[in-house]
Amino acid sequence: MQIDILTLFPEMFSNLEHSIVGRARKSGKIDINFHNFRDFATNNQKHVDDMPYGGGQGMLLMPQPIFDTLDSFPHENARVLMMDPAGRTFDQAFAEELASEEQLVFLCGHYEGFDERIKTLVTDEVSLGDYVLTGGEVAASVMIDATVRLIPDVLGKKASHEDDSFSSGLLEYPQYTRPENFRGLSVPEVLMSGHHENIRKWRLTESLAKTLRLRPDLLDTYDFTEEVSDIVRQLKQTDKAEL
Repeated sequence: MQIDILTLFPEMFSNLEHSIVGRARKSGKIDINFHNFRDFATNNQKHVDDMPYGGGQGMLLMPQPIFDTLDSFPHENARVLMMDPAGRTFDQAFAEELASEEQLVFLCGHYEGFDERIKTLVTDEVSLGDYVLTGGEVAASVMIDATVRLIPDVLGKKASHEDDSFSSGLLEYPQYTRPENFRGLSVPEVLMSGHHENIRKWRLTESLAKTLRLRPDLLDTYDFTEEVSDIVRQLKQTDKAEL
């Protein structure tokens, strides 16, 4: 996958040099390129923003530097994402969607916002949530991290993201590692049993209990099987999940 980032502050993406994303870059699974659109400003002061017509607070990014930056590299088949708090909320399903693309372009704004004409260049306006950041770099970094880990083999041939929270439609079940007993806290016996079917049922039950307790809204779109329905009824009867 090729990732192109339009930003005034490429140094804010140093986190992409480390951990899973960093290894994906070194192995050639992804290629990340930075484009500072200030380099394409045509005025003597290298300004990329100006005051809005009609008055108002703040400064807007001008269209010319953004248009010229995009014109400087091939992106005909790219998904062009504008970081915008008014856009579609980013989630796991969106990350899975982006992971199948060959090229992603992230447009990171700063200041008050974008000249509206810049939006003619983008395929998606995307937001991390209902709040405003000082710029789009942090949001783009989060989205890149969430997306890259879903590219085949990035997590390793034996690793899987299918059980991650939100990937299955439920929150992930509790997990444990050595030691078996730590300060009086023990690993559930079922996980030590080696009985794969019992472990599967325990994990499903714990995922449902956690989801009911913390994010019951996720179950509104979850595909209920007979087994899941039975477990949910039992959880409600035993008050294991607070509804």
